[in-house]
Amino acid sequence: MKKAVMVSILAAASGMAQAQSSVTLYGVFDDGIDYVSNSKGKQLVSMVSGEINGARWGLKGEEDLGGGYKAVFQLENGFDSNTGTLGQGGLEFGRMALVGISTPYGAVTAGRQYSSIIDFVGATLTASESWGGWFATHPGDLDQLNNTFRVNSSVKYMSVDYRGFKFGGMYNFGGQAGEFNRFSGVGGGFSYANGPLALGAAYQSLQDPYISAYNNGANAAAALQSPVFSGYASARTLQIIVAGASYRIGQATLGATYSNTQYQQLGADPGNAGATPHLSGTAIFNNFEVSIKYLFTPSLQVAASYNFTNGSSVGSLSGAKYSQFALGTNYFLSKRTDLMFVAGYQKASGVDSTGHQAVAAIDQLSPSSNNHQAAVRFAIRHRF
Repeated sequence: MKKAVMVSILAAASGMAQAQSSVTLYGVFDDGIDYVSNSKGKQLVSMVSGEINGARWGLKGEEDLGGGYKAVFQLENGFDSNTGTLGQGGLEFGRMALVGISTPYGAVTAGRQYSSIIDFVGATLTASESWGGWFATHPGDLDQLNNTFRVNSSVKYMSVDYRGFKFGGMYNFGGQAGEFNRFSGVGGGFSYANGPLALGAAYQSLQDPYISAYNNGANAAAALQSPVFSGYASARTLQIIVAGASYRIGQATLGATYSNTQYQQLGADPGNAGATPHLSGTAIFNNFEVSIKYLFTPSLQVAASYNFTNGSSVGSLSGAKYSQFALGTNYFLSKRTDLMFVAGYQKASGVDSTGHQAVAAIDQLSPSSNNHQAAVRFAIRHRF
């Protein structure tokens, strides 16, 4: 009898513990074949992982603390499905690693986290994050709308949803003795979604971006890779302001974004690899994107986008301009699996950050040897 009672108590306690806490395993990856018309002067055909959505798996969980309060955590790993290697410069949880408290008034989390740019605009209002991947990303992902970097050592507040309205902010610590501001930064923004309308705006500022933004992972590259902005590696501050909106009309969704990216106080860190010598002042990029996607059937979506990037003159550099088109088709085999076709084309003009005639450089691809570059991808994507 005593044994039966004890078993019942243990079973009840086990059920209670399970009800009060949970852990979820999730992930997404796509793999496919890419064709690039000009990769450093040559055509290229290759298998590429994570061009639309970076391949990842993650764990997220929560523990009920009572009164509407919960302890939360999330770990997210990036990887290459073709080679099995780690992404984000070799970090085990390079995409995300955070812990915090969720309350009836919002959540406070700490760790390596997504920027405010992604939280309020990039994740939902851009062609690149929605369907286009690299081929729809703004040149060099200057405005961070395709999530090129994460923010280390950050504390973030995210409000609850107030009838479609959310807001939040973050601060990241530089961790340098005697130099409180070095490698630090701030961010914030808001979003609103109600019926067919969605909109958002965000701000992110990072000190010493060569390290705090672009090389803040393990085994990071020695220099920024994209000629669109690699010459501005000596900047003291990277400042990004973005805004976006989308509106659904029947089966069509129209979208638009604007961003202003500034590399301020050029020459502050002239020793950084890739920095163009003797630059001073501020390099400014303004980007405009328009897009449309149409759901022909529950299984078939077609989308297109155009973005224009205008770079300012800096000293003797006249600045560069980039025009980019992208086209994508998704065929959904199920709610979790789809087949994709994506194509992109970019044309460049002017003088880029390195002081040379601007060449086309679709994000994450090796730059073209001339002012235009085209790419095509066939892929499969699966979520779990």
